[in-house]
Amino acid sequence: MDKSPTFCPDCTLCPRLAAFLAKTARANPGYHCKPVAPFGEPEPALLIVGLAPGMHGANRTGRPFTGDYAGILLYESLHQLGLASAPTSIDRDDGLQLRGVRITNAVKCLPPENKPLPVEIRTCNQYLAAELAELRSVKAVLALGTVAHDATLVGSGLKKSAAKFGHGREHELPGGRHLVDSYHCSRYNTQTRRLTGEMFRKVLGRAATLAGLQ
Repeated sequence: MDKSPTFCPDCTLCPRLAAFLAKTARANPGYHCKPVAPFGEPEPALLIVGLAPGMHGANRTGRPFTGDYAGILLYESLHQLGLASAPTSIDRDDGLQLRGVRITNAVKCLPPENKPLPVEIRTCNQYLAAELAELRSVKAVLALGTVAHDATLVGSGLKKSAAKFGHGREHELPGGRHLVDSYHCSRYNTQTRRLTGEMFRKVLGRAATLAGLQ
């Protein structure tokens, strides 16, 4: 059996998502409107897993967490820890580089209302599973939110019930890897103070330490 690719730029396995991307592309001719590829080091020690591309962020620019609100805290924090060459991520051609870090998503395509269906998460998990298997350099995974947490477990060959999500919680993955949980750095979570900058930097720093980057 052939190994699943880590990413397919023309994937249309999820009919609802493919149709939504086509509709979005017609309304926004300059947008990426395709599956969004992972970004960062080819052999990272830390893998950050988000939920899915945002409408006017990754779906527009073609790079995870780039050009949207959710990326503000993420890239600022990575830069403060010395893991990103700049504190902001505006465009995929802005020259930003990551050190020892790679960013991916549980679902590679923009979902309506930022809510992928369970079947879509399961379908797209083949790419995350292949990524986790291929990236043998990864020592720690930072999951941004419950969907990313569950997708990482399943992509690592575990059941969702193997570990419960909780901000700041740490879990063991097969092969001696560490899974660290964080609330997603979304506009809602940061504006409601469910997730503060200090909280996020602390959990990101911990993940970086477990990955051997600090």
